[in-house]
Amino acid sequence: MPDPLTGKAASGATSTPGNAHEFSVSELSFALKRTVEETFGHVRVRGEITGFRGVHSSGHSYFALKDESARLEAVIWKGNYGKLRFKPAEGLEVIATGKLTTYPGSSKYQIVIEQLEPAGVGALMALLEERKKKLAAEGLFAPERKKPLPYLPDVIGVITSPTGAVIRDILHRLADRFPRHVLVWPVRVQGETAGGEVAAAIAGFNAFAPGGKIPRPDLIIVARGGGSIEDLWAFNEEVVVRAAAASAIPLISAVGHETDTTLIDFASDRRAPTPTAAAEMAVPVRADSIAAILDLERRMLRAETRMLENGRTQLRGLVRALPRLADLIALPRQRFDHASDRLGLALKRAAEVKRARLHRIEGRLSTQLIRFRIADGNKRLAQLDARARAAERRHLADLGRRLDGCGKLLQSYSYQGVLERGFAVVRDAGGKPVKGSAGHKTGEALTVEFARDDRLGVLVGGDAAPAPRPRKKQSDSGPQGSLL
Repeated sequence: MPDPLTGKAASGATSTPGNAHEFSVSELSFALKRTVEETFGHVRVRGEITGFRGVHSSGHSYFALKDESARLEAVIWKGNYGKLRFKPAEGLEVIATGKLTTYPGSSKYQIVIEQLEPAGVGALMALLEERKKKLAAEGLFAPERKKPLPYLPDVIGVITSPTGAVIRDILHRLADRFPRHVLVWPVRVQGETAGGEVAAAIAGFNAFAPGGKIPRPDLIIVARGGGSIEDLWAFNEEVVVRAAAASAIPLISAVGHETDTTLIDFASDRRAPTPTAAAEMAVPVRADSIAAILDLERRMLRAETRMLENGRTQLRGLVRALPRLADLIALPRQRFDHASDRLGLALKRAAEVKRARLHRIEGRLSTQLIRFRIADGNKRLAQLDARARAAERRHLADLGRRLDGCGKLLQSYSYQGVLERGFAVVRDAGGKPVKGSAGHKTGEALTVEFARDDRLGVLVGGDAAPAPRPRKKQSDSGPQGSLL
């Protein structure tokens, strides 16, 4: 048989050390690596995970698989870890699929895992219980986080497979009870991508803006039919549970049948045993609501009737307890009569008191006193009149003196005084005084004004006879007037 290291046939005789092929450590390590990978290129190994401490900073995962008598090192490369449906966990019994190889750096062989799945229902239940404890410790299942469901939502968002019987059951049940507007977000409800699609759908409904083009649901239903634990495993994934717990819209989980339980049931605001039951939780029965409203209306009318009748009864009782109008005004009327009687007597007494006071004042008055006061008033009036006349005379005399002074001052400044001393004023045709010959033409008519208001018209530089002299009155200065 060929040697697995050299590929040569082995001889029957034992080779001596001196004749054996000499390998370097690297040659031997890589020869072993090729042999292991060629012999065990693709294997499925069942074992319990041990030594798992989470993902390494490089993104790779290192741990080991063991059973009761052996241990196998394992590695999951970074690029393949995110594709795994089941993530490794300490103590979980799994079936790993991959290829066997060696690590020459430490002379160890290991399995490079490509797929990982729990080894049976027991392993899945153990993983489920561990995940449930972890998420419960974070408070995702706390009762105080639960939101109440709306009594009658306008829009219901349903996250499920669009081709299954689940969506038909939900729509049919809603139509029977109370038709509502339904938005369906189609997702896979089984398989490796199902969990991510359900989580994205929950977040997508919550991202709708209120009043937007697409209406935002008032309630979300996550539903699928029954199945095995493997079939329902997508609803146990952390991403789905966290999306359900973070939903601001109330959420009903309706996954599987009554006996099926998934982790989304604990994170949702209400769990329904079946998808049909979820539709029944979502809306009331329209006929029952109408009947309840009509019953409330009848009860309200009866209550109003009873209230009005009780009010009338109480009012009649209060009316009987009130006194009559005549009894109410009898006492005030009596007080008014007494007051009117006292008022007449009081007026008479007041008139007598005023009359007596007037008589006393009248006794103190006499005609002599009145005449004396009148005479004194006349005397004072005469004195005031004399004073006023004297003041008037003094004021007139003062005004006369001031007027004389102003007249003299005016006469001293008047050009008439200059004319009295033998001068004359020459004026042009416009009546303006002529101060010189400049600006005047030969033959221009001028007027000469003398004292005593005499005037003479002349022509400057002309041979014509002098113009007649205008006169306003006959002058008393004989010689000067004869000369002119």
